[in-house]
Amino acid sequence: MGEETITIDDKGYPVISEHLCTGCGICVKRCPADAIRIINLVSEKDKPFHQYGPNMFRIYGIPLPSDKGIVGLIGKNGIGKTTALNILSGQLIPNFGEYDREWTWDDVLERLSVIEQGYFREMIEKKKRGREFLAYKIQYVDKLIDVYGEKRVSDLISDKDLIDRFELTHLLDRKVSELSGGELQRLIIAGVFAKDAELYFFDEPTSYLDIRQRIRIAKMIKELGDPEKGGKKVMVIEHDLAILDYLSDYVYIFYGQENAFGQVSHIRSARNGINEYLSGYLKDENVRFRDHEIHFERYSREAETSENEILITYPELVKEVTGFRLTVDSGSVNRGEVIGIIGPNAIGKTTFIKMLAGVIKPDNTNLSETVRIAYKPQYIRVEEDMLVSEVLKDRYDDWIFNECVRRLNLRGLMDRRLSELSGGELQRVAIATTLNKDADIYLFDEPSAFLDVEERLHFIDLLRQIISNGERSALVVDHDIVVVDGVSDRMIVFSGESGKLGSASSPMSKREGMNRFLRDMGITMRRDKDTYRPRINKPGSTLDKQQKERGEYYYV
Repeated sequence: MGEETITIDDKGYPVISEHLCTGCGICVKRCPADAIRIINLVSEKDKPFHQYGPNMFRIYGIPLPSDKGIVGLIGKNGIGKTTALNILSGQLIPNFGEYDREWTWDDVLERLSVIEQGYFREMIEKKKRGREFLAYKIQYVDKLIDVYGEKRVSDLISDKDLIDRFELTHLLDRKVSELSGGELQRLIIAGVFAKDAELYFFDEPTSYLDIRQRIRIAKMIKELGDPEKGGKKVMVIEHDLAILDYLSDYVYIFYGQENAFGQVSHIRSARNGINEYLSGYLKDENVRFRDHEIHFERYSREAETSENEILITYPELVKEVTGFRLTVDSGSVNRGEVIGIIGPNAIGKTTFIKMLAGVIKPDNTNLSETVRIAYKPQYIRVEEDMLVSEVLKDRYDDWIFNECVRRLNLRGLMDRRLSELSGGELQRVAIATTLNKDADIYLFDEPSAFLDVEERLHFIDLLRQIISNGERSALVVDHDIVVVDGVSDRMIVFSGESGKLGSASSPMSKREGMNRFLRDMGITMRRDKDTYRPRINKPGSTLDKQQKERGEYYYV
């Protein structure tokens, strides 16, 4: 037609005219770098609530906090959850798709519904008066180092009760720049709790934390927002499905195309909302946003792997490192099984995995290298800035490679460099790199870190499918109880005193291992009656009391 559909902007970047685009998809097929997505937004009836710029991410709708209970936000990475919190906190002024003009909050208020106006008017007025209206726990805790790196923990927090509750006593003399991810997380959450605010935002509060710490902090957040105790308004973004379910009274579902657009659902009760998210279909809104349902097994896997061929045996292992002593009971790994490894942080799980991988040696013996091992470490470092396609070019099985690309959504990353990837993208590439090695045993140290809910569940299915042929085995260390439950045939349980003494059991049945671990945590679990997903029982509930009386902390 002679009109320019694709132009170059003043920064040298190509821009597609959204007005002229007919959605034919020709450019998508022709683009050699898989850099273009044409999305027909079936539900696009109104203008977006906010759009970052031409051809850039936009969000439709906005969630609102509630005074009737904690509100959870569930959805994939890159779908607008953090954008929503930034708007609600006043850090980002929405533009309703008109990104080429300057907006003020007065302009915004004219576009809002009555209910939305109520929230934003209150937020704006209280911020103008200097009221501590909002306490915001940000997503990336390492930003604390940029601001307070040379300060000591004691300079940032002095409340003895909070220091005790968040286990910060032994860190008071440490500089912020010397803290681990989990220590930074506990410090920043303690700082949020120290504020006397009316509204609290928690963006991924359990990242870097072990299961014990996750449950402990989840209980504190739940108590903070309990309406029966005069609680505060609380909103939480969380990818640990069991923790999100345990925390939330209500949820908003975010769906769409990651890094392209996000749509916010109506508010729902937590159980129904999570179940609808797993189904991929919103009943009230008659919207299907995923072409498949996410399923959980009805019964816990209790594989009789003892009859399988033994792949590797290891003797009792002992390792001492700078004041920490680890003792591992002897055990064996059978073909065709996945062993889940569970326990607190700083208790020796990574040390055990590194000994099996040959990265470090035990003090009391030498492990014979009789099997081929592929190892995904806990912390992924980019040592050589390569294209993703170059990293994955060496593969021994085309089927495994194709399944990794499909299940881990790697196709759009192939022409990007490792240094350009987010934490979640780098994690998915590392998982694929490990699985594409010709190995007998795969060792995964915290594979769910930085992954969203769906990516974690895809990892479970992918690993189970690869191991199911009975030729290979895997050991998985993780702090997401849904991941550990879903992926494991047997379990190794770690216990002891963090940073001082660690002890690891021999591999045991999953029921025995989960019962032992959950008993130590003081919690019980059940399966959802519709989706069969793992759920943490409310402390003191009838089912919680019944299971504890029977000694069945795991599913009855």
